[in-house]
Amino acid sequence: MIIRIIIFIFITLFLICNWAWRDFKIASSSPVVVAGPVTIEIDKGATFNQIANELLGHNVNFKPFWFEVIAVQKKSFKSLKAGEYELKSGITLPEILDMLVQGKTKQHTITFPEGWSFNEIAKEIENNPNLDHSIQHIKFDQIMAQMIPVKQNAETYLDKPYSLPEGLIFPDTYYFEKHTSDVVLLKRAHDKMLTVLEDEWRHKADNLPLKTPYDALILASIVEKETAQITERPLIAGVFIRRLQTGMLLQTDPTVIYGMGDNYKGNISSTDLKTTTPYNTYQTKGLPPTPIAMPGREAINASLHPDNSNNLYFVARGDGTHQFSATLSEHNQAVNQFQRKQK
Repeated sequence: MIIRIIIFIFITLFLICNWAWRDFKIASSSPVVVAGPVTIEIDKGATFNQIANELLGHNVNFKPFWFEVIAVQKKSFKSLKAGEYELKSGITLPEILDMLVQGKTKQHTITFPEGWSFNEIAKEIENNPNLDHSIQHIKFDQIMAQMIPVKQNAETYLDKPYSLPEGLIFPDTYYFEKHTSDVVLLKRAHDKMLTVLEDEWRHKADNLPLKTPYDALILASIVEKETAQITERPLIAGVFIRRLQTGMLLQTDPTVIYGMGDNYKGNISSTDLKTTTPYNTYQTKGLPPTPIAMPGREAINASLHPDNSNNLYFVARGDGTHQFSATLSEHNQAVNQFQRKQK
């Protein structure tokens, strides 16, 4: 009788262990997200049970007991990192644990197009719900103090206090985790501008009338606003470089528009061209005091490698391209042809 009981117990334990092993294997290898993706957010300091409840609350299909067993097996029980995670369809429990241990959080994006002003960038940041916002409550000089290093020992660093962050942000698409600070993001974009500017300045052409990298940044911002045609940028830059070299006025509309600020309503009048502002290059010689937009690498490169023609003038053809001229008489003919529609 006792032997039969022992045999029965043995068989029962065997069946239980076999069932448990099979259930464990299924729990370890079966997809727990089938209609994904599912986005979860793990708070800082969350316990393992709270993490499991967060998963269950988003319809992740698993047994908490096996989740805990697998975590102990992988030695990841106390190594799960906070953050926002995207669980794709077909993911398994071990893969979720690996993701949480490695901190492979969901990445959001924000794009700053070439030619945007800092105000446009600030609005884009403000409208992004995945960033932690602070810049709308502080002044530009405070933003600058957080963005730009106190010590700047490389010649290509922007080594004086600037009241405006215009031009100091590199236009690009940036990836970030949810709850990233907007100032941290701006610092990354500013550091990238410094890296690009330093690299381009190091390989600049000789005998340019640009004394500092900041001068190059200012000119590049004008080139960026004057044309969207990459092939034209060295030509546009060449015109402005030669004007700077000969003491001619730059006479570029984008700087006038920038100087008008909110007074610009879509058109420039003759009065606007005669109104002196630091940015009115029809009245003031040389470069304006700051960039007028965020230039991309191509515009910076073009400003430091202008074409070597004799052109001093250009006029829009009306199709996104420009007609270039070496003399005023040629330019006037081009204006009549393309602007006044005279043959």
